Amino acid sequence: MLLKDKVIIITGVGPGMGQAMAKIAAAEGAKVAMGARRQAYLDQVKAEIEAAGGQAIAVATDVSDRAQCDALVAATVAAFGRVDGLVNSAYAAGENGTFENADIESWANTIDVAALGAARMAQAVAPHMKKQGGGAIVNVATMQSLKPLPGGSLSYAIAKGAMVTASRQLAAELGPDNIRVNALRMGWLWGEPVKNALKGMAEHSGASVDDIVKGVATNIPLRVIPPEEECGKTVLMFVSDYTKMVTGAVLDVNGGEWMAP
Repeated sequence: MLLKDKVIIITGVGPGMGQAMAKIAAAEGAKVAMGARRQAYLDQVKAEIEAAGGQAIAVATDVSDRAQCDALVAATVAAFGRVDGLVNSAYAAGENGTFENADIESWANTIDVAALGAARMAQAVAPHMKKQGGGAIVNVATMQSLKPLPGGSLSYAIAKGAMVTASRQLAAELGPDNIRVNALRMGWLWGEPVKNALKGMAEHSGASVDDIVKGVATNIPLRVIPPEEECGKTVLMFVSDYTKMVTGAVLDVNGGEWMAP
């Protein structure tokens, strides 16, 4: 098992890649602490993990509140005794639309959740990781921070871009304590959130969902919209011992749609 006996915190456990990562981590032998704002949804994922023989706790957490971040970490240590990995996956999508019409003041919330939320969580777990001799932090970012998407959420791209920059800074600072920090930039993720988004696009454009999917996949060298489960496995590899010598890295996970120089 890739994550046997690891204790991993995952934030942003919602209907997308968050829940997939939690289930995969548990199946790979990890004890999983899940954080998100919807307790009912967390409880549902927890029940599925436990039904499959895994171990998990579910703590309603708003990462824009430092006290709630600390509470999630404290609950993890109380339940499992340590924290080996942190996956920062929480985000606020922000508004789509043109820059000229954007409500710039609303960007603060997106940045607060995605970028500052990740920093709060990292600061909360760092003392525990130092005490136990190390750990791994993985920040889930976006391809959009490199590949412009006119009409997409600029605040989301900015927040995730800041997360990548912070990852490198923290990798340099926390490395001497054997704490690894890496970032992964995600492209399209095939799962319920994207399926619902494409249904909305189809209704407005008059095209079929299948035609839109084919159009998106055509621009991806692997010719598929990357499944969230497969992308989640890549994220989890970075909290495993298979990447013990990797820190400060930024990996693009998008089926080849964007290849950074």
